[in-house]
Amino acid sequence: MKLIKKLSLLLIVALVVIVGYVLYTTFSAESRQMQVEAANRPLLVRDVLKNFSEGIQLQTVSPEDLKDFDSIQFVKFNDFLSRTYPMSDSLLEHEIINDFSHLYFWEGSDTSLEPVILMGHLDVVPVIDENRRYWKQDPFAGAVVNDTLWGRGTMDDKVGVLGILESVEALLLKGHQPKRSMYLAFGHDEEIGGINGAKAIAAHLDSLGVQAAFILDEGGIISSGMVPGIEKDVALIGVAEKGSVSIQLSIEIEGGHSSMPGKETAIDVLSEAIHKLKANPFPAYISPPIEGFLEYLGPEMSFVNRMAFANAGLFEKMIVSVYEGSASGNALVRTTTSPTIFNSGVKDNIIPLTAKATVNFRIITGSSIAEVKERIRSVIDDDRIKIDEGNFNTEPSKVSSYKAPGFTMLHKTIAEVYPEALVSPYMVVAATDARHYGQLSDQIYRFLPTRINKSNVKSIHGLNERIAVADYETAVYFYTQLIKNATAE
Repeated sequence: MKLIKKLSLLLIVALVVIVGYVLYTTFSAESRQMQVEAANRPLLVRDVLKNFSEGIQLQTVSPEDLKDFDSIQFVKFNDFLSRTYPMSDSLLEHEIINDFSHLYFWEGSDTSLEPVILMGHLDVVPVIDENRRYWKQDPFAGAVVNDTLWGRGTMDDKVGVLGILESVEALLLKGHQPKRSMYLAFGHDEEIGGINGAKAIAAHLDSLGVQAAFILDEGGIISSGMVPGIEKDVALIGVAEKGSVSIQLSIEIEGGHSSMPGKETAIDVLSEAIHKLKANPFPAYISPPIEGFLEYLGPEMSFVNRMAFANAGLFEKMIVSVYEGSASGNALVRTTTSPTIFNSGVKDNIIPLTAKATVNFRIITGSSIAEVKERIRSVIDDDRIKIDEGNFNTEPSKVSSYKAPGFTMLHKTIAEVYPEALVSPYMVVAATDARHYGQLSDQIYRFLPTRINKSNVKSIHGLNERIAVADYETAVYFYTQLIKNATAE
């Protein structure tokens, strides 16, 4: 009896200690948001909207089949950049890499300082012909309707390329002289891997011995109403991006006439394999980028969420289960499995001899392509299925520190331009050109100053891509402020 009482007392003490610890960490979690004065918004000295519209009209499409590549449109875009941004073209060192990618160098007054690299890509994804009838405006007309600019590239990623150049052009017109040097790097084939664009630019910079103070590419955004538990806008700065691998699965077994089917066909076997992969997802966990996300946003939430985020080690299963409930949240906590192509059969009365499928995996920080392939073999557990790795595959990026000067600079600039928004580290679930720049800096961040909400999130690579005029003008303002901040010392 005494032993039971002692054990009960120990349990009560342990419970009190745990509760006390949880409450302490909850209430001691301080806000990570910078408190700075909003910057004075400069008047636009150029017709940035007209220029943006013209840039959208140029159909710089990166097709899946390079035979469909329209070089004329890219040549026109080269001319557009030189004509529209003459100060940048003449006063900065301007190189064209592999015919259509652009590298500008703005030399600072103190060349001992490491430069900053601002990135973007000028190519866009195709518009599927049969889907054009669902567009409210012509995807390449650059139409401005009801204070909104419509067209392919308005969000991904001519907004970044032209927003940066508008800022640089305006600063040059005002005689701005940076102390820190700056590179502007704009690839032309990001949508198909960036091999001839970003990768070539990065190799060129590496050959020059360039080491950057920090690098900024697209990736993170300003999320409006899309972060659970947060009503304010949240500026998500990507400190890492997931890897990607496409795996081709194939099988060849006896076919025949459809009137005499065997026990299983190639389609049966491959379908079952894909079902196994979907039914046995990769394990979910909180990776380092999401630890930063919890650290920055937890203090801004209600008590229950704040408590969970402040004690993520204790509540990891609960947090993960919540994020698993949505497609966007699920992508943040595990390697995802997406069957994208399935090919088999040529006639309705012939059992096919072969079946082939492609499954795309987006790999979370902490995992690898090798780990993905090993798990595929284990889950499928069928030696008849051949497993091959596709092209353009990349490992997860390194994680850039959210305590480093580059992140602090971005945080400060966002707070100055978007004072109503919260700022947080983030993991980018898609691929960006930044993955080719890993050798040039250990501070690589991904953020595009555009607002994404539930009404326009699917327009990126989808239908009716568009941006509010005010949002684009603010993006130009953001890049202007960033350049001034980043090159001041």
